[in-house]
Amino acid sequence: MKKLLITGASGFLGWYVCQLAKHEWEVYGTYYSHIIEPPDIKLVKVNLTEFQELKHIFSDIKPAAVIHTAAQSQPNFCQSHPQESSEINVTASNNIAGLCADYSIPCAFTSTDLVFDGLNPPYRETDAVCPVNIYGEQKVMAEVGMLERYPLTAVCRMPLMFGMATPTAKSFMQPFMQSLKEGKELSLFIDEFRTPVSAITAAKGLLLALEKVNGRIHLGGKERISRYDFGQLLVDIFQLPAIGLKACRQQDVKMAAPRPVDVSLDSSKAFGLGYQPLSLREELQKLLST
Repeated sequence: MKKLLITGASGFLGWYVCQLAKHEWEVYGTYYSHIIEPPDIKLVKVNLTEFQELKHIFSDIKPAAVIHTAAQSQPNFCQSHPQESSEINVTASNNIAGLCADYSIPCAFTSTDLVFDGLNPPYRETDAVCPVNIYGEQKVMAEVGMLERYPLTAVCRMPLMFGMATPTAKSFMQPFMQSLKEGKELSLFIDEFRTPVSAITAAKGLLLALEKVNGRIHLGGKERISRYDFGQLLVDIFQLPAIGLKACRQQDVKMAAPRPVDVSLDSSKAFGLGYQPLSLREELQKLLST
């Protein structure tokens, strides 16, 4: 089996990519602070912001392909720690693309729907980027830098992702469900829209892109939905008490990082390549039965 290097293996998406990829690849996963020991995956501790460590990993493992999911992906943290977050989100990403170019191997990178300002959805790959927060700006810089260094990079713009918790990470679903179970108030935006997918579907999309895509690709779901309506779906499917679910607007909540209103992705290019998200109801029902 060929070797696949997955950065951020202990992160939410990275963990799911490892689980899926291990059936066809010899998987090497990097982690930095959260040690996990998944079966059939070789874990390597590395500080991706240290170029010498990164070079050593490539020369030591000699991967046949790389999926780069490691990131500081909390917009509020990036807004208040721009320099620190830039080191992993931009500098490390550019270095990984350069090393993949040196080794002439496929590279897939996880960008975000937050590269857009939310004013003209749904967004296609060719639409102009205009991020409204520092996290989005960093991902734009990484996209540009990586494609300059290695035009064969698959830059995968990921939507909001959900799924069951992994050994070291949760999706936004878990705190939502916990609040409702405990009868606490859960206020969700009625005026913020995304095209979410499950982490399993996103992982399938990344592996497809690694094989078939050079340049930018959108890996969103097939449905545009607000956070509030997603919350209602959770209540319905997981039989949660709805008493605490309340509607609110973005302006009601003070956040360090500004948020775009509607970054729904047009992912028809990926659908044409065989990327097949289920409906949100189907995705959630599958999670219920696992």
